[in-house]
Amino acid sequence: MFAYYTRLALHSFGRNPGLTALMVLAIALGIAVSVMTLTVYHGMSGNPIWWKSDRLYSVTMDGWDPQNPYRADLHLPPPELTYRDARHLFDSNIPERKVLMYSSNGVLSAAGRAAPVPVNTRFTTADFFAMFEVPFLYGSSWSAGADSPPQPVIVLSREENDKLFGGANSVGRTVRWNDHEFRIVGVLNEWYPLPRYYDLNGGNFSPPDAAYLPFNWGIELEALNNEETDCWGSDPVNTYKDFINSECVFLQMWVELPTRAARTRMQDFMDGYWAEQHKAGRFQRPRDNRLTDVSQWLIDSRVVDNDNRLLVGLGFAFLAVCLINTVGLLLAKFLNGAAVTGVRRALGASRRQIFAQHLIEVGALSAVGGVLGLALAAVGLAAVHHLYASAHLGNRGGYQEITHFDFTGVMWAVGLAVVATLAAGLYPAWRVGRLPPAIYLKSQ
Repeated sequence: MFAYYTRLALHSFGRNPGLTALMVLAIALGIAVSVMTLTVYHGMSGNPIWWKSDRLYSVTMDGWDPQNPYRADLHLPPPELTYRDARHLFDSNIPERKVLMYSSNGVLSAAGRAAPVPVNTRFTTADFFAMFEVPFLYGSSWSAGADSPPQPVIVLSREENDKLFGGANSVGRTVRWNDHEFRIVGVLNEWYPLPRYYDLNGGNFSPPDAAYLPFNWGIELEALNNEETDCWGSDPVNTYKDFINSECVFLQMWVELPTRAARTRMQDFMDGYWAEQHKAGRFQRPRDNRLTDVSQWLIDSRVVDNDNRLLVGLGFAFLAVCLINTVGLLLAKFLNGAAVTGVRRALGASRRQIFAQHLIEVGALSAVGGVLGLALAAVGLAAVHHLYASAHLGNRGGYQEITHFDFTGVMWAVGLAVVATLAAGLYPAWRVGRLPPAIYLKSQ
């Protein structure tokens, strides 16, 4: 029976090709817009390390100006720490892993290779790679012993390794970073977490850094932060030593706490340090020491704002408008073929069979519209990707990386659209099945 109804649907399409094409196009446009908006939204709002979200915590403390909050609208402490606070908290042995880091600019070169290139460099501690599960193509991270005193070791991104060494295994070779020689101990594999949750200062969707050096090299070489640095207070900052001893916040700190007990101990450790500093004259604002997991960190940082949610709403509102118009077109099409339906009723077809026949026709329309909608969405996302890439916005924001098909987002959008299309066809299919066949038989 299904095959028979499918043949009837195809004959029906042939009788009204223009109307059929119009309905397919309406469905396809609605699906394309909803897939595009949902794909981008899903890429922006996802948690790229969800399986460890309840183990990884950003460490923040409010040691800001007692007269002026850091961000009055957010009611949050600064997202970075001062050097002295970060060093003290980092000395704790409570976390299973701990990371201290900041980003800086540098110039990277290799003997006999391409010309020196500017690279975004992350000064970090050894646990960075294991904590954030960074994959390696060649080699591995440096050991914790290379952090202090800092050893001349470096980890390169796959992209930089391709530029300097043509993609070959470069572990053991030497490169120069700002006129200092470093031995390569590891080369990363493809890694592009979206959003870049571990450091949102340089852009929520910015690419990972090109080179990684032991944290203490940044202090020893007096490398300045190239992202967000905020300061308060009246003490002069004339030298790098003045800077790291000031109330300037520029360091991100993350800890891995596998149990609730470890989290409680770490919170107590932070609160105890706060009490000491408060007694010494610092930290005059109300106590606000936070351990924030990845999911909440993305929410607090407003990675996805209301404009993005509104965009998704508008996308599905457009789909609803397309489906409403499709209902009208379906009803007109079914009523136009009511004479044929009347003949089938007179020959013994039940209302249920008439309903099933027309519902299968709606399903065929939604399937064709869905395929065309996916094709239009692919073209639209490719156009947006090209727009960002050609405007060089990717170097600053990385938004082109989220303009690609995301399987989960596509399945949700297409599934919802097909179900909505079938639901939209229920009334026209039911309506044509309720028509009395006699008036159409008299006219034949």
